[in-house]
Amino acid sequence: MRSMQAKSVIVTGASSGIGEALAVALAARGANVTLAARDGAALERVKARCEAAGGKALAVPTDVGEPEACQRLVERAVSEFGGVDVLVNNAGITMHARFEDVKDLGLFERLMRINYLGAVHCTFHALPHIKARKGLLVAISSLTGKTGVPTRTGYAASKHAMQGFFDSLRIELLGTGTDVLVVSPGFVATGIRANALGAEGRPLGESPRDEEGATMDVDTCVGLILRAMERRDREVVMTLTARVGLVLKLVAPGLLDTLAARAIRGKKA
Repeated sequence: MRSMQAKSVIVTGASSGIGEALAVALAARGANVTLAARDGAALERVKARCEAAGGKALAVPTDVGEPEACQRLVERAVSEFGGVDVLVNNAGITMHARFEDVKDLGLFERLMRINYLGAVHCTFHALPHIKARKGLLVAISSLTGKTGVPTRTGYAASKHAMQGFFDSLRIELLGTGTDVLVVSPGFVATGIRANALGAEGRPLGESPRDEEGATMDVDTCVGLILRAMERRDREVVMTLTARVGLVLKLVAPGLLDTLAARAIRGKKA
């Protein structure tokens, strides 16, 4: 992926999972990576991995739920690396609770603030720099941004918002040389579900889902993201099952609802 050589890339949610693996892979391809997440110690560990892979890295502890922090993140990247070529909006949290069981509706505000508005604020501040370099905006969304999933009402809403925002922004940017990629993974073997917020609004501490079987490994997921970034695709939906599901949503939405409910029950998701 020679196009990443000396490119300035911001990755949010870079302390673990997809964000960490993607940051290290980009550094190995010569990118200058600005790492953002709330856990400063974890960021330093990822920074060391990026530098060992051959790239330059800057760790910026950041809570994307705070607008000012998003602005500072971009400013640090510009100061350190001279600009921004790529912004990967990956930071996010999920939930696991039926809506009727939720005790604290602040859960929904938190999901929107981090998953959706965090991406909006980071994009707002990075966009002038990215446009100047005819760069790339990447949104790590989810299949729940395409269709409803039981026990994920707030998460699905935040990812639907993210999808709509970046689809609209892509159209606004036509002719500027700046591209927008929306990535929709399915279940990936990361720690996000173990940190899912429950009905009380607190992390569950363990994944409510059986992580074996249909879960994609992180390296496979990152490989698909890198290929899509290199080709500057507009979108990537990661699994055949998901792509079939999107067709069913158009031609047999009721059947898709039934299958989704059955799959969640069967996988304890």
